[in-house]
Amino acid sequence: MEHMRQRIVAGNWKMNKTLDEAMELAIDLQERQDDFPPEVTVILAPPSLYLLGLEMIEEPCFLMAAQNCSHHQYGAFTGEISAAMLQAMRIKYCIIGHSERREYFHETDELIAKKIDACLLDNIAPIFCCGEKKEERVAKKHFVTVMHQLEKSLFHLRPEQMVKMIIAYEPVWAIGTGLTASTDEAQEMHAFIRKTLAGHFGETIAEKIPILYGGSVSPTNSAALFACPDVDGGLVGGASLKARDFISIIKSAGIQ
Repeated sequence: MEHMRQRIVAGNWKMNKTLDEAMELAIDLQERQDDFPPEVTVILAPPSLYLLGLEMIEEPCFLMAAQNCSHHQYGAFTGEISAAMLQAMRIKYCIIGHSERREYFHETDELIAKKIDACLLDNIAPIFCCGEKKEERVAKKHFVTVMHQLEKSLFHLRPEQMVKMIIAYEPVWAIGTGLTASTDEAQEMHAFIRKTLAGHFGETIAEKIPILYGGSVSPTNSAALFACPDVDGGLVGGASLKARDFISIIKSAGIQ
């Protein structure tokens, strides 16, 4: 079943770039799309302010994702953005449960589950993030931590909902630190995630779910990471802010 799943490289721009800089980067990617392997789906997750502007680029070589959304459908929630609003702008994906949302905004597994439900209700594919902190890995609790996150946020879904999910494994200790999981560590956790999904949803569904690696993905390590049997691409942070680096990573996700 190796690499029969969708190959994905998603760029999470976080809170970076002015509008002019964002448009410049998107157009740079557009102009060099001939370098993109046809089997790789490219997703950009810019700050939400820029979603509509980037969505209006003619014949984009990428799809758009929001970095977050509310678990509420509508109402008096100042500053929030609903999945229905994203859907109305033709946004296809939304990152849910990123470690920075968990850490800085105190998002729980239960809240993340509600956000996933909100996305699926409006036909937005969630990119669900999971991963352990450094102390959890040192204490050899990384499998327990990730299993708990999967159970609390995904196990309530029906099979037909689960097949719409994308999972991103992001070891928290590797995000923005320059540290990266070794290929053995990445493959081990990705295989564990797939096995955990298979135990609940069945192997057929588990084999269909793209599982991305995130955590200081760079042009120098992406090819080795993406060559792992259960790694289907990457959720890229800092390197997605530079066209040359991001394109290099996209190219390395092609099936060898």
